[in-house]
Amino acid sequence: MNSNLWKLGAVLGLLSSVGPFAIDMYLPALPTIASDLRTTVTASQASILICLIAFGLGQLVFGPLSDKFGRKAPLFSGLIIFLLGSIGCLFAPNAEWLIGARFVQGSGAAAMGVIPRAIVRDNHTGHAATRLMSTIMIVVSVSPLFAPLIGSGLLQLGSWRIVFGLLCLLAILALVLTTCVLTETLPVEKRRPLDVGTMTAGVGKLLSHRQFLCMSLVNSCGLASFFVFIASAPFTYTETFGLSPTQFSVAFAINAVGFFGASQFAAPLGKRFGPQRLVLGAILGFASLTALLVALSAGGYSGLITVSAVLIVANACLGLVIPTASVLAIHDHPEIAGLASSVGGAMQWMSGAAAVLLVGPFFDETITTMTVSIAACGFAALAFALLAMQRVALVNSNRGT
Repeated sequence: MNSNLWKLGAVLGLLSSVGPFAIDMYLPALPTIASDLRTTVTASQASILICLIAFGLGQLVFGPLSDKFGRKAPLFSGLIIFLLGSIGCLFAPNAEWLIGARFVQGSGAAAMGVIPRAIVRDNHTGHAATRLMSTIMIVVSVSPLFAPLIGSGLLQLGSWRIVFGLLCLLAILALVLTTCVLTETLPVEKRRPLDVGTMTAGVGKLLSHRQFLCMSLVNSCGLASFFVFIASAPFTYTETFGLSPTQFSVAFAINAVGFFGASQFAAPLGKRFGPQRLVLGAILGFASLTALLVALSAGGYSGLITVSAVLIVANACLGLVIPTASVLAIHDHPEIAGLASSVGGAMQWMSGAAAVLLVGPFFDETITTMTVSIAACGFAALAFALLAMQRVALVNSNRGT
C-alpha cells in the first residue's frame, strides 16, 4: 500500500474513531460520575443511551448533507458540534446537563460515522477501497481495546472530567487534520440536491427489501448486545467481581479482542462457505454461547474467568457476523449504497439505544441481568438471520424453476 493511501487511511481512521472513543473512554468513570453528580445508575447509563440515539439519527442527516455540500464542510461542522458537546460534558454541573451535552456530542460524532465511508467511495473502488477500509478498521479497532484503559489511567490523575478534556483535544486534532490534510473528494458537478421525495422513496425501497431489512436487523441486534454489555459491564464488573476501573478496562479490552480478531477472517470464510451460511452459522454460535452464559449464571458458575472466556468466543462469532451482514445488506442496492449505509447505520445505533433503554429499568448490577439481556439480543438476531435464509432459499427455488 502506498504512503498516500496509508496517510488517508490513518486520517479517516482517526475521524471514524472519534465516536467510539467518546463512548468507550468514559466507561470506567460511569460509577464515579454517578457518585459525583449524586445521581442513579440508570441516569448515568442514560448518558450512553442519549449519545447512541444522537449518533444514529445524526447519520441520516450528515449523509445527505455531504452529498449536497461536499464532504469537508459537513465533516468540519460535525467536529465543531462534537467539540461543543465535549466542552459541555467537561463542565456539566449535574446529570441532566451531562445527558444534554452527550446528545450534542453524539450528534456531531455522527458526521465522523458516515462521511469517511463516503470519502472512501469517492477516492477508490475495488481492491484499493478494500485496502483503505482495512487501514481505517485497524485504527478504529484501537478504540475498544485502549480507550477504556486510557480512561482509567486518566481517572488515576484526577476527576472524570479529564476524560472529556482529552476528547476536546481529540476534536481539535481532528479539526486540524480535516483542514490541513483532507481535500474535498466530491466535485461540485457530482453533488446532488436534497430531495425529500427521492430520499423517502429510497428508504421505503430499502425497508421493504427482505435481505436489507433482515441483515440490517441481524447487525442491529448483534450490536445491541454489545451496547448492553457496554452500559452494564462497568457496574457489574465493579460490584459483582470487585474490579477497579483499571482492571475493568483490561477485562473489557480482552472481550473486544475476540470481536476484532475474528472480523479479519470474515472475508476469506465468507468466500469459502458463502456469506449467508457464514452469518447464520456465526449468529447461531453467538446465540448458543450467550444461552450457555445464562445457564452458567443461573447455576452459580459465573466467575470472572468463566464469563470473560465465554464472551470472548461469543464476540468472536459476532466479529464474523457484522462485516458480512453489512455487505449482504447493501448488495442489491448499488444505486443507493450511500443511503443504504446511512439507514443501516442508523438502525444499528438506534437498536443499541433501544436495548439499553429496555434493560435499564431491570438492571440490578448482577451478572444474570446482563447475560440474559445479551442472550435475548442474540436470539433476536438469529431469528432475523433465519428469515433472510428463507428469502435466499426462495430465490434459489425460483431460479431452479
